This record gives sequence, structure tokens and C-alpha cells, in this order.
Amino acid sequence: MSKKRKGKSKKKGISNLTNTILSILKKERNNSFNYKQIAAKLGVNDASSRNQIIKTLAKLATKQEIEQVERGKFKAIVNTEYHIGTLDLAAKGNGYIICDDFEEDVFIASNNINKALHGDQVEFYAYKRKKRGKAEGEITNIIKRAKSEYVGVIQMQKNNNYAFVVPDSNKMYKDIFVPINKTLKAEDGDKVLVKLEDWPEKADSPNGKVIQILGKPGEHNTEIHAILAEYGLPHEFPHEVEAFANEIDTSITEKEIAKRRDMRKDLTFTIDPKDAKDFDDALSFTVLDNGLYEIGIHIADVSHYLQEGTILDDEAYERATSVYLVDRVVPMLPEVLSNNACSLRPHEEKYTFSAVFQLDNKAEIKNEWFGRTVTYSDARYAYEEAQAVIESKTNTIPAEVSLTGKAYQTDQKLADAILKMDELAKIMRGQRMTNGAISFDKVEVKFNLDKDNNPAGVFFKTSKDANKLIEEFMLLANRKVSEFIGKQSPKKTFVYRVHDEPDESKLASLQNVVSRFGYKLNFKDRKSTTASLNNLLKDVVGKKEQNLVDTLAIRSMSKAEYTTHNIGHYGLAFEYYSHFTSPIRRYPDVMAHRLLQQYLDGGKSAQEAVYEEKCKHSSSMEMLATKAERDSIKYMQIRFMEDHKDEEFHGVITGVTDWGIYVEIIQNKCEGMVSVRDMKDDHYAFDQDLYAMVGRSSGMTYQLGDEVIVKVKNTDLVKKHLDFNMIGKPE
Repeated sequence: MSKKRKGKSKKKGISNLTNTILSILKKERNNSFNYKQIAAKLGVNDASSRNQIIKTLAKLATKQEIEQVERGKFKAIVNTEYHIGTLDLAAKGNGYIICDDFEEDVFIASNNINKALHGDQVEFYAYKRKKRGKAEGEITNIIKRAKSEYVGVIQMQKNNNYAFVVPDSNKMYKDIFVPINKTLKAEDGDKVLVKLEDWPEKADSPNGKVIQILGKPGEHNTEIHAILAEYGLPHEFPHEVEAFANEIDTSITEKEIAKRRDMRKDLTFTIDPKDAKDFDDALSFTVLDNGLYEIGIHIADVSHYLQEGTILDDEAYERATSVYLVDRVVPMLPEVLSNNACSLRPHEEKYTFSAVFQLDNKAEIKNEWFGRTVTYSDARYAYEEAQAVIESKTNTIPAEVSLTGKAYQTDQKLADAILKMDELAKIMRGQRMTNGAISFDKVEVKFNLDKDNNPAGVFFKTSKDANKLIEEFMLLANRKVSEFIGKQSPKKTFVYRVHDEPDESKLASLQNVVSRFGYKLNFKDRKSTTASLNNLLKDVVGKKEQNLVDTLAIRSMSKAEYTTHNIGHYGLAFEYYSHFTSPIRRYPDVMAHRLLQQYLDGGKSAQEAVYEEKCKHSSSMEMLATKAERDSIKYMQIRFMEDHKDEEFHGVITGVTDWGIYVEIIQNKCEGMVSVRDMKDDHYAFDQDLYAMVGRSSGMTYQLGDEVIVKVKNTDLVKKHLDFNMIGKPE
């Protein structure tokens, strides 16, 4: 018996010790370690473990996998080329690194992620071998965390001595450990914002502290604030910023008017959405004696009030953009500016920054002028009212579209101005299309909300002639301002809005998908590419696949961004383009105003590096705002579907994966997923080549683009998931 027991107490080896030591030394390859330091990192201190470490270090040094730099001190031998890239986490904990050194993304298995998180800038090395033809690697260091704050639900543990926060984001693969003294007294089940503090070597989970309690999951305000918090977006202004804004002198003075071009007598009006509160652009229209039309594009002069170096300017720069959620706007500027001083409200004098053009009947520009002005808006129209003028060619505004709810007759001169500008806008749009612009008129999903912000109905916002009239004149101002500066010699620093050519592989996958619906694309050269994309976008209007095709076409494009390096704008077919016309809601427009004035005053070129940094920040904030806006629409769609659980809906298959089928409901554009596990009528297998789910016994095929009937299975407001049950195909 005693012998048997002795046999059991045989020394236990540390599992995978060789690889663990190599990993530690490689991770901190600029430092050297002795056996005690390695033992401390492994959390062992018994004699047996220390002996194993000493032996393993000696063995690795003999094999020349590590080097002994001084007695008892070891260091990694670096014969590997290290790269830097950004981690994009996929489902199941694996990821891909996007890196300029590699043509394709580098695959990283979950066991080689090494505590990196989605979006982190990481150092890695690529193995010599490839996996399924793809480069594979291992992350060795985290250079910069993409974010440190996460939204999730707090779960109290063991007698409330500590807690874990379960993140909402499926890109965050670990729950976050929170000591009880750092929970901010949140209750079990509360939705919170947690900040990562550290991630100890031996710990399975990162450590964090709760910095905000958002409320109970599923409640409207909790979920909206959670969307903003997830992307690090604020939901209110700091008290001192509000106070500073409220102290600004917003009066119109004779002294300031004297410095500006006075255009108060020019016929001027605004056209905006009916629920708009900030009007940052107005148009003026004058018929000149020589028969030309003088058209002014007047933009709120935000830079007059927003002075550099103030806390107000710092706050506006940090925000960089207004965020438009389904039930609210989170503005870039406090209300005293956004809705009052800078808003070009009817029958009020305002300071503006203007681009004034003289055009002939063919919409050819004969003269241009840029500078600060003072204007007076004679009238405010909703898009629907201006559309009524364009369609009827009269000055009558019917009751059903009138802002007042009553029919009225607008001033004939204003109606004539709208009609002439509509004519000119159509000519300009035609020229853009001829030059190779792409016409994206994607359907926007909007909600009718009741007083408690519950979605009472869904409607689609489409772009009509009145919208396109405004769009064309804003494009004209944006293009001409950037051209005016971009063509100057010597070169001057400016903020451009650029859009690169589309990625060929993305165009190829677009072709792959649309061919399932019977559409053909021709990518021989730029002209044929834009022509066939425009034809495709025109052909799908009103069809069941419109939203899918529109979305995929937009995704096949490069992302537009802000930069001081002009490469032109592919989608608009402009050699020069900037954002100048929305300074109330976009910081790059404020920068454009400041630079334009500096150069009009004969100032020297601004520092390129400073402005390039500001451009990068603006582009990244725009991306976060877009994600938050999408999330709020998704959230509201799920709330809408909660009340329609017993109904059957016609949908179109928008995606097929090995885990399920994505379906978009035709009548309200809500997208959900049918899990393959819930399809009990047959055993379905994913056919990658067909973009289809195929039943093994019946041969029943559910293919991308097929029309199907679904019913709501489950709505999850917290995770923003909508699950459907498949009823079948329409007869």
C-alpha cells in the first residue's frame, strides 16, 4: 500500500512549460528574466516548479531558442519579423488582423489572441505555415487599446462580495470582474458602463470599475443611453460649457454688419425637414439685369461665435458631429447656438458665410464670390411644401403638406424662385451623372413615435425633387469652396472630403450577389462601372431586393473621410470636394469656414499636420455616430416587432450563413435571423456556392433573394436581436 501511495506523489510537471516560457520571453523580448521572475509570472513558488523552470531555461538556451545574456538571465532570440495591425474580432473568439504589410487579413485563432480586444492596435508575427491558404499568426503585444469602456449587465456573485459585468457587445468575449467596492452600488441586473482598469497576467477576466449606472435593461432611456455610452458619445453638455455658451453675445450689431456683405434685401428662404429645429443653410435668388441668376448659398456663420481656444470649441471638436438617434438629437453645439443664434429662422437677421454664384439658363457658372454676409430669411418651407410647388407649378400649398395644417398661397416670387432653381438643379444633377457620379437614393427607415417614444408605425423617407434641389446647391457650394482653395498656388492646407475608388474584390462580391437576382454589372473601366452601378440602383427601385442591393452597393464603395490630402471624390465624380454647408452639426465644416476666411484675408497656409490630426478625429467620430444611429434604428425596429409577435410577415432572404438565414421584412425593413436549429422540417445544410440552405431529404432550398414567410420567435432589446421562425415560402 505504502509503495502505491509513494508512486502517486510523483512530481507533477507544469503543463506546456516550454511554450509558456517562450511566450513570456517573446512578449517582453526587450527584457531579460531569471528563473525567479518566470516563477512569479507563473504564480508558482515551490522547489519542484522552480527546478523545472531552471531545467527548461537551460534546455532552451542549449537549443539556441533563447539566449543567456548574463549569468542566470535569459532573453528571447528574435529572428521573427513583427508587424503592427488592427484586430477585427469575429464570432467564436477568433479574429483577423488588418495590416498594410499583408494583402489579405491575417487569421488569429482564439488561443493566440493573448488578451487583445476588438479594434486594438496590436503587434503580431505571422507563421511560416498557412491555414486553408490564409496567413495565420499570433498576437505578441497590445500597443493601444481601442476602447476601455463597455456597456453590460452587472451580475452580483457569492454573497455580493464581487460582481461580473456581462458586456452587451458580442465583440467583447470576456465578462469583466468588478470588486464590490467598485460597483458604484449598482444592483444585480442593472445595465452599467464599466471601465477596464487592468488585466493581470494570471487572470482569466479583465478587472474593471463601474463608472455609470444606466438603468434597468429594456427600458427606453436605459437602452438609448447605453447606445451612446457603448460608443463613448455624450448625452448632455457639461455645466460649464452650457454656461459659457449662454454668456455669448448673439446680438446683430451695426459694427459687425459693416464688415460683411449685406444681403438682407435679397429674396431668401430655407427648405428643411418639417421637424427640423436647426436651419443651417438658406438660399437666395435674384434675377440680374443681364439675365443671369444670382444664387446665394448662405450657411450659418458658426465660426463667428465658436472661437478657437475656448471650452466651447474644445467640446465641439471632441464631439465633432451631432448624433441623430431615432428619438432625439445629441447636438454638437448647445441649444443657444444650434437652435437659436446660428439657426437661419424666418424673419430674423443672421450672420452667415456665403458662396454666391451667377448662373445662366444652362446652369453654367459665370461668376463666384465667397465671404461673410448678413442675411434675412423671408420664408421657411418644409420639403413637402416645396415639393408641392414643384409638382403643381403654382404658389398653392395644400393643407395636407402645410406646416400650419391649412392651405395657403405663398409669395409668387418665392414660388418662381423655387421653380427656376429646381430647373437649374436638374441640369446640374444631369451633368454630375454624365461625369460619372453614382446616384445613391437609399430608402431611410423612419418611425412615428407616440408621446412615450413607443414606435406607433414605420414609414420610409425617400428623396424627391425638393430634396434634390437643396442637395445640388449644397454640393455646388462644397465643390466650389474646395476648388477655390485647392487650385491656389502655392498650395494651401484645407480640409477635404475624399472618397477613393471602390475595392475590386468588393465589387466582385457585389456582382456575385446581384447576379442571383438577374442583374449584370460591367467593371471594365470607370465609366462602365459607374454606368452599370447607376442602372442597377435604378432597376431595383420598388423591388423586394432594393434595400439589400442598395446596402451592398454602398458597402462595395470605399468610405468617405476627411483629410488634408486631396484625391477627389469618386462617388460624386468631383476633383475637389469639402464639407462647408453644415457647421452647426459637423466640425469639419467649421474648420473649412475658418481656413477659407484666413485665406480670403491673405493669411499664410495653416499647419498641415495639425489639421490632418483633426481630420482623423472627425472621421473617427463620424464613424461612431453612424454606428450609434444604426443601433438606435435596430433597437426601435425590435421594439416595433414586439407588438407584432402573432403576425406572419413576407420577407426577403438577405444573408445565408452556416448558422442561419437572415430575413428582412419587406413592409418595414426589420431584419432578423432564422436559426438553422429551429428549422425542424428537415436537416438543412449550408451551401456556400449557392448562398443557400438546402434540406437533405426534401431538397427544399432557401436561397439569397428568395421571398419567404416568417413569424417573430423572440425579441431581445438588450442584445438587439430579432429571431424569426420560418413558416415557408409564399404559394
